[in-house]
Amino acid sequence: MFPPLPSIREALVWLVGACALIAAVAGAQVPSERRSGESAGRALLLGVQDAIGPATADYLVRGIERAEDDGAALVVIELDTPGGLDTSMREIIQAILGSSVPVAVYVWPQGARAASAGTYILYASHIAAMAPATNLGAATPVAIGGAPAPPAGEPATEPDRGPDDEGGDGGDDAARAPQPSTASERKAINDAVAYIRGLAERRGRNADWAEEAVREAASLSASRALELGVVDIVARDLDDLLRQIDGRTVELPTGEITLATSGLVIERVDADWRTRFLAVISNPTVAYILLLIGIYGLVLEGYNPGAVLPGVVGAISLLLALFAFQVLPVNYAGLALIVLGVILIIAEFFVASFGALGIGGVVAFVFGSIILMDADVPGFGLPIGLITSVSTSAARLLRGAVWLAVRPRTRPSVIGAEQVTGEDAAAPEEVDVGGSGRV
Repeated sequence: MFPPLPSIREALVWLVGACALIAAVAGAQVPSERRSGESAGRALLLGVQDAIGPATADYLVRGIERAEDDGAALVVIELDTPGGLDTSMREIIQAILGSSVPVAVYVWPQGARAASAGTYILYASHIAAMAPATNLGAATPVAIGGAPAPPAGEPATEPDRGPDDEGGDGGDDAARAPQPSTASERKAINDAVAYIRGLAERRGRNADWAEEAVREAASLSASRALELGVVDIVARDLDDLLRQIDGRTVELPTGEITLATSGLVIERVDADWRTRFLAVISNPTVAYILLLIGIYGLVLEGYNPGAVLPGVVGAISLLLALFAFQVLPVNYAGLALIVLGVILIIAEFFVASFGALGIGGVVAFVFGSIILMDADVPGFGLPIGLITSVSTSAARLLRGAVWLAVRPRTRPSVIGAEQVTGEDAAAPEEVDVGGSGRV
């Protein structure tokens, strides 16, 4: 029924080769880009152009730590994000607040945004800057997967990325913004308000508008944000940013310092192999595929004990998928439906239900895939095309199983007395009608 599997020796050869490849990638050094010659004064440039997740947090935290170890004069984070996960956002903010090196968050390029989680990070920075034609705001939190909001004093649920409004101070948003209807929602919003107001008060920025961004999902353009004291600078480009912040005083955990950014060497720090690997694993599409590979691999190993390779691949894939789901906004009801759907589809091969188990499995699989990732967190959804393709493949597999089960019932018997019923026969002697004779 299944194609021949590789031998244990071949599987070990593949495994050794994969380990060697990983080791080679791990040992590779990621080059940095420099804009000018070597100099004693350096600024590290980090870039974020995606949703805030575990990989982003790992990249930014390690970048800030590197700046501290290298004695850099400044860290610049170019930010363009629709928002992201609360846990990752808070990890980044804690690194910024505890940094001994000034951190400037610059919403760049033109047309970029610092929505939701990006707004919190911008408020936490020592220097908050935006490029023209950028915006920030829409920082209302939402619960993931229907989970209750945390108790007071605990981190709020993942911030929602609402649609970005045109520039303005959100004056009309109060009438349109949905109001919290449950105690859980009120707890989450009040916790988020207290958090962002604390950041605003620490950096001397507009705390009232920060509260509007949380309660009313208000958004601002760059120019309006500068007028209201939400950000410190609107800069055309990085050189303009460094020129404008030269001589400014910022407060670090060690005390106040005056920035000297004129003539700084800009060193761009790209994500290393570890961060890129984490980004791949925590991609919802990859995690979804790993989950399916893991389930099917373990099932094939159980169906054909001793094959080794399906079990090894399935176990590794399943562990990686579970790690990814641990850090992703997963609706665990959706995950349970997917697992149930796969089990029912596989059961169709072993139980003659003539499609009842399989059809139920496909239905559970489709609904589980649709609600697996919370759609309110941009950048963490599953493509509908992928769900359709995988579900169609499962349905075709089910159709094949039903066909294999039904086909023997439509074919004539090949053994027993039923085999000769209706067939032509030769009589070696005359047979009387209604009598008997040898056939």
